[in-house]
Amino acid sequence: MNTAQRELAAVLRALHAPADGRALVLPNAWDAASAALIVRAGARAVATTSGGVAWSAGRPDGHGLSRDEMAEAVRRIAAVVDVPVSADVEGGYGPGAEDVAATVRAVIEAGAVGVNLEDSLAPGGPLHDVPAHAVRLRAARSAAEEAGLPGLWINARTDVFLFGIGAPEDRLVDVLSRAKAYADAGADSLFVPGLVDLDTVAELVRRSPLPVNVLAGPGAPSVTGFEAVGVRRISVGTALAQTAYGAVQRAATELLGAGTYDAMAGAVDFGTVNSAVGTARTVR
Repeated sequence: MNTAQRELAAVLRALHAPADGRALVLPNAWDAASAALIVRAGARAVATTSGGVAWSAGRPDGHGLSRDEMAEAVRRIAAVVDVPVSADVEGGYGPGAEDVAATVRAVIEAGAVGVNLEDSLAPGGPLHDVPAHAVRLRAARSAAEEAGLPGLWINARTDVFLFGIGAPEDRLVDVLSRAKAYADAGADSLFVPGLVDLDTVAELVRRSPLPVNVLAGPGAPSVTGFEAVGVRRISVGTALAQTAYGAVQRAATELLGAGTYDAMAGAVDFGTVNSAVGTARTVR
């Protein structure tokens, strides 16, 4: 662990509480080139998407990759950008606290200064109960401290709304209970994918002990709409990767069908992509 990585951790921490009140907007990356282009577009930090990373390796989302494979993907991304990198480590690649600790150590060594850690046991649920996930979050915090990066930003994700856990009228109360326990366990922010209703988001922001991260995309309120109710972090998950793959599918369909190239118009030019990844740095 060197000074540069600790400085990036401090930058990421400051981006969650800016003086201008702007939310941290994270267009999620899935490989080195996407990360480099996202930074060129003006991103102040890079967050990975576990789904996009898995798809790029020919695997499904939902622990389709191993811990070491995910860490290696984070390493490639951290090597080509000079902004903070937050790694989506899904559920920590194992159910126990020791699994989470090993994963946190691996992605810190790869260059990450933040992690997402979710409380779901599998896509669609069930979720870890609150005390069990709190233990896992404490293990993440302890692992970061032992690795020499006490400032690691831990974004605790809860999938209560995403997977429709419990009765609709009980979900906000459940999330708030989790927020308190996760904060006490050392989490720095609360990620609640599946919740985009602004009134409910506003209530969550008012009552949560942690800054709130939402998952945005088509059909969701705008960035300014979320900022207006106090959201501190906005990410898009797999949406950018899906956008890119959609462009590939449309262009390939046109090429193989009509034999024309219109769908390729507007693509990023070769030189831009090549230069974006041509300045790889030694991973911190």
